[in-house]
Amino acid sequence: MLRTYGIQNKVLRELNGDESDLESRLKQADWIDLLEPDDLERELVDQVYPSALPDADDVEEIEASARYYSEGSDLHVHSLFLYQSEGRHRTATVAVILRPDCLLTFRDVDLPDFRLMRMRARRGRVDANTSLTVLTSLFEQKVENLADVLEDIHRDLEEVSHMVLEDEDAELEEAIDRLARIEDSSGKIRLCLMDTQRSISFMQRHLRNNPEEQESCREMLRDLDTLMSHTAFTFEKVNFLMDAALGFINLEQNQIIKIFSIAAVVFLPPTLIASIYGMNFEHMPELHWTYSYPIALVMMVLSGIAPYWFFKRKGWL
Repeated sequence: MLRTYGIQNKVLRELNGDESDLESRLKQADWIDLLEPDDLERELVDQVYPSALPDADDVEEIEASARYYSEGSDLHVHSLFLYQSEGRHRTATVAVILRPDCLLTFRDVDLPDFRLMRMRARRGRVDANTSLTVLTSLFEQKVENLADVLEDIHRDLEEVSHMVLEDEDAELEEAIDRLARIEDSSGKIRLCLMDTQRSISFMQRHLRNNPEEQESCREMLRDLDTLMSHTAFTFEKVNFLMDAALGFINLEQNQIIKIFSIAAVVFLPPTLIASIYGMNFEHMPELHWTYSYPIALVMMVLSGIAPYWFFKRKGWL
């Protein structure tokens, strides 16, 4: 899918039309967004902007030299963006090519940041003067989205904290599962934040002649530093709650084992008495006593009560 955007009266607008005028829209576009483009769309973009699009295999390279580089007057940035799939947060790499006359973005996943930018562009809420302004607006939207996701995770973490520390009837296994999901999401967010820091720092070094965009980059870096501190706090709280949940589970298991251990000790003396008088020896005078049976029962009861009373007195129960 290929979408084109143009700057009209200092506002970003989506350029609509059919396939017949696609080439003309590509030439006048200030931002070209490609989502899983087919061969025809790639060929049309290559005709207007030769050798601008990277290969799909090159987009996922992790080395800084492969993810951030300049080629002539073009800047290439391969940045991670966050999205949700099947209830879990995931990351996808977007190839961003900033040319003097146009911004190109190439991706394989429909991302919420791009959907929101498209919605804002349709409503005329994206102020822009150049393609560079569009790029900084896109990264500002990305940082805001990461901050919103962190707020959602913090609210979820507060609920889990209540489950672990205050709710006596809570299922701790469920809490541990939710904590594992929060930890995984926080790791994805932290990875996106670190990657965004690298991306903006690279852009800042190559935009020295654009003071407004430089200031926007500095503001985003300050926001990213704050968000990084927030993720560190989230990781610390997740680890604390995980240790607390495991500790409570161990206490419950120890209490159960303690009950079984005491029950075994309590029933051991009566079992011993019953075993002795269950022997088949001929000369056992007690067997011929009139009250031998009730005496044996009383002895078994007393021998069971005695350990229980002793444990209770020691405060072990």
